[in-house]
Amino acid sequence: MPSVNAERSMPQSHEIEFRVRYQETDAQGRVHHSNYANWFEIGRTELVRAGGRSYREIEAAGIMLVVVDLKCQFFEGARYDDLIRLKTTTVKAKGVRIVNQYEVYTGDTLLAKGETTVAAVSPEGKVVRLPEFLQVR
Repeated sequence: MPSVNAERSMPQSHEIEFRVRYQETDAQGRVHHSNYANWFEIGRTELVRAGGRSYREIEAAGIMLVVVDLKCQFFEGARYDDLIRLKTTTVKAKGVRIVNQYEVYTGDTLLAKGETTVAAVSPEGKVVRLPEFLQVR
């Protein structure tokens, strides 16, 4: 099994920006709620990338990060072509689980807050410990 380079540690927080695509909107012209789960996945992936790694590298090392809990609270709706700022913050990462929180903005307006918990498992589905670099110290 390939090893995952443990020299660099993960940043605790990361932000990205992107534009709402037309296909992400619903009949009312607002972003459909299901897209927030996809955006959270992008946030987690880019947080890992900001730490100098990729999900592909982690999975090649035999560690799968599976979502076991997802929460989202909505405040305002985004529309097509809005510039979205997504902040992803790791609030807990030890043992076998990582808890991330998300804030979704357009400008200074908070659109939604969310949280996911992912668990580390082997390709066979057995629970495994997080590698050191994914843990929050």
